Amino acid sequence: MIISPMQLSKSNIVYTMTKHLIINLIFTLFLGFFITTINASEVVVYTSLDQVFSEPILMEYQKISGVKVRPVYDVEATKTTGMVNRLISEKNRPKCDVFWNSEIGRTIVLKRKGVLQPYSSPSAINIPKQFKDKDAYWTGFAARARVLIYHTKLLSASQLPNSIFELTQPKWKGKIGLAYPLFGTTATHIAALYDCIGKEKTEGFLQKLKGNDVKIVDGNSVVRDIVVYGEIPLGLTDTDDANVAIQAGKQVNIIYMDQKGIGTLLIPNTVALIKNSPNPEQGKKLIDYLLSPSIASKLAYGKSAQIPLRDNIKKPHNIPDYSSIKWMKVNYEKIADYMEESARFCQRLFIR
Repeated sequence: MIISPMQLSKSNIVYTMTKHLIINLIFTLFLGFFITTINASEVVVYTSLDQVFSEPILMEYQKISGVKVRPVYDVEATKTTGMVNRLISEKNRPKCDVFWNSEIGRTIVLKRKGVLQPYSSPSAINIPKQFKDKDAYWTGFAARARVLIYHTKLLSASQLPNSIFELTQPKWKGKIGLAYPLFGTTATHIAALYDCIGKEKTEGFLQKLKGNDVKIVDGNSVVRDIVVYGEIPLGLTDTDDANVAIQAGKQVNIIYMDQKGIGTLLIPNTVALIKNSPNPEQGKKLIDYLLSPSIASKLAYGKSAQIPLRDNIKKPHNIPDYSSIKWMKVNYEKIADYMEESARFCQRLFIR
């Protein structure tokens, strides 16, 4: 068979074009795999736990796993509320893989708004069921308690109140600190009171507290600081903020309130996978790590002094056993039900 120069030229052109198409296809597939590999080797986590407490844990995970951790930390004044609003706004185009929340009420709000993806971590097997969502949308772990911090030079042990409801008494007028109750664990605490003692009694207590000139400040750490500096003798805060001052040798101490009454509110950290997140597999691995017993121990030994929710977790002697404290009996789902209503009431009552 004789091939003309014209036919040979066409054959070369077809061959050359085919070769370039194949090369381009291979390059495109390789580039896509490369980009996917880059994305798959990182995880984005939003956390409302104070950076000083959460950053060492996340950076250790990055070192151990080789996965790039991209954390976004909270702002003290708005705490969890700001991050929750951000996650809701990003719902259709998520930028976050994991939400590590320092409280629980607004994690449940995110679940109800369709922001979260169910994930049952093998690391959560021994965590009590009351700290796990029945549909695996979130899991609770290391917890904080709502406590009273007091200045040991301004108040003796015999002068201390035993219940938060005693703070409405005239002798405490102008002597109590409270974080702005629209945000963070203070908002959770108010919503928990709605569940525990009812709306009417809670709102009556808050009105009396305001009438007693409670000092409203921007965050639990600020409550701690004004007690440390002796501006007021006592305030409501969290164990993590209080323990920072105690470990620094400041003249303060804490008491667990209402041990003969409704009990002390326990607020677990929660961790959840974001629905349609950029890197769900890496997100799951980070969740497994955060829920492991070793992290419960690290958070107990760390400055945040978190309370483990499982037995046989190694912890410092000053961290109470879970069973040694009378905890407030609350339904975390109902706390979420009350979050908006309690926030509206507090905004009207304490608006500045």
